[in-house]
Amino acid sequence: VALIRPWASCGRAVATDSTVLRARGGVWHKQDREAGAVPHTSIDTDAHWTKSGWHGWVYGWKLHLVTTVAAVWIPLAAELTAANAADNAVAPRLLAALPAEVRFVLGDRHYNTAEVRAACDRTGRTLVASQYGRYPHTGDGVEVRRVFHKLRSVSIENFNGQFKAIFDVRGAVPTKGLTNTRRFALGAVLVYQRTLWHRHQQHLDLRLGLNAYLKAA
Repeated sequence: VALIRPWASCGRAVATDSTVLRARGGVWHKQDREAGAVPHTSIDTDAHWTKSGWHGWVYGWKLHLVTTVAAVWIPLAAELTAANAADNAVAPRLLAALPAEVRFVLGDRHYNTAEVRAACDRTGRTLVASQYGRYPHTGDGVEVRRVFHKLRSVSIENFNGQFKAIFDVRGAVPTKGLTNTRRFALGAVLVYQRTLWHRHQQHLDLRLGLNAYLKAA
């Protein structure tokens, strides 16, 4: 962040969200899990279920991320959990790791909780999260929040798509077990960060050509 200076010409905001990664092998259905029965050795028993707005029910993992809202998307904090971990429960420890420059934290309604707001308040940051209730909202600040929500969507959702394409996790992860999957996913985040660093030193584009660049390496 100090080298690339992503917020040199924009507000110092980050976006937080989780993206679902499918587990390798079979799925562990609820009735089998409750009975303690593992019907097939391919099932990763460390993974769990979540319901995604895009993909429906998914058995696997969540990669929780905080990224810059800027011209270049830099992952600043990350954690890998089983898919049933609540986003708002993981967020406070990710926010604690952010650079001091961050002033705005943008999230969807899953982050609109007292715990996440308190984590932001402790560091003098402003949480801008989607509101609960029926749409369209008409309260004070709704137009400003709409701008922030668009910025959040463009940054972290596009980053998630790019990240999954680069590291070939649009399908299942290549690993099994929490430890190995954390090593794979968080290691991939580190590789992405180091790639941005190296491309910056080489005066190369930080948004385009990353996939081909990593495969060539």
